[in-house]
Amino acid sequence: MADLISSILEIFLEIKYWIKHGKQRKYEKENNLPKKIVWYPYSKQFFILFLIFIPVCFLFFYVTNIGKNKENTEKIMIKISKLLEDEKKQFGKYPSELNTLIRNNPLRKGLRLDSWKTPFVYTITKDGKNYKLISKGGDRKPNTEDDISFSSK
Repeated sequence: MADLISSILEIFLEIKYWIKHGKQRKYEKENNLPKKIVWYPYSKQFFILFLIFIPVCFLFFYVTNIGKNKENTEKIMIKISKLLEDEKKQFGKYPSELNTLIRNNPLRKGLRLDSWKTPFVYTITKDGKNYKLISKGGDRKPNTEDDISFSSK
């Protein structure tokens, strides 16, 4: 019964819209006016909801991804440190630069940059037995509190 009533109301709104639309067009033709936009009954509500929905979605994705960059960078750094340890086991010392570790392997191509698209800072000791791997963090400036570092010690 409720469905029947809602269907009748929808049909009534449709008829009301087309009558209003027809009157508007007739008035425009009689007075040589440009066509005015006549909103469909629910268009305004959907438009307003859409305008509200976009910023809410943006804020939601922004808030949920705030800590993701740090987590992703730490995962990349752990992967690099494992590869560096394997390199040390094989050759007895750490490589002089990260590109040596990555080589031409397309699977390791993403290991050059952190989640903020900044290259890692990789330094080794003179004897090649220890290393330090640093991500500059979100501000992309070295030696700040948001830096992430891994070392072999």
